[in-house]
Amino acid sequence: MARVGVILSGCGYLDGAEIHESVLTLLALDRAGAEVSCFAPNVAQRKVVNHLTHKAQAESRNVLVEAARIARGRIRDVAQADPAALDALLLPGGFGAALNLCDFAITGPDCTVDPGVARLVRAIHAAGKPIGAICIAPALIAKLLGDEGVEVTIGNDAQTAAAIERMGAHHSPCAVDALVVDRLHKVVTTPAYMLGPGPKEVAAGIERCVTETLALIG
Repeated sequence: MARVGVILSGCGYLDGAEIHESVLTLLALDRAGAEVSCFAPNVAQRKVVNHLTHKAQAESRNVLVEAARIARGRIRDVAQADPAALDALLLPGGFGAALNLCDFAITGPDCTVDPGVARLVRAIHAAGKPIGAICIAPALIAKLLGDEGVEVTIGNDAQTAAAIERMGAHHSPCAVDALVVDRLHKVVTTPAYMLGPGPKEVAAGIERCVTETLALIG
């Protein structure tokens, strides 16, 4: 049974983890018989957005506490994650991936990555274990592994693709139901809601991303 870590970034696509992407990832892993461990940074969100009005709110929310909504409470601080206990890692998207796991949404190529997230991603990669990244999460992978020339996709947004290339990674255009597999670096990416338009199309890409990530184990 594959042991897979899933890093969430809150709850809600405008300020945390994209809920559809997160649930579809967890569903695909469960169908594949994987043992899943969810993680999130135990930090305050960089911003809180009312998902009805799409306006920022003057309140504070914790990324780990919010992500626990998706994980049904079965989640731990990413700083406590043991890379040796995992065979693979997956990162769903949502603006939280670019706000709370790193600050790419604010500073672009000059972004920094949450220390706990960076430690886990680097350790998994150094051990030769596969990583799957969804939606905007590949930007985080580009920041951490761009110096190795990792190949990723976020779909076809030219501005975001250019920012990824500035971090040293190679960006390849991709359809929503497809994926990019960098077999050398064992990194699998798919655009999901960077392209949309809905759960059916997004699910196809995510399911393939999970399948390919698991296939790279070993």
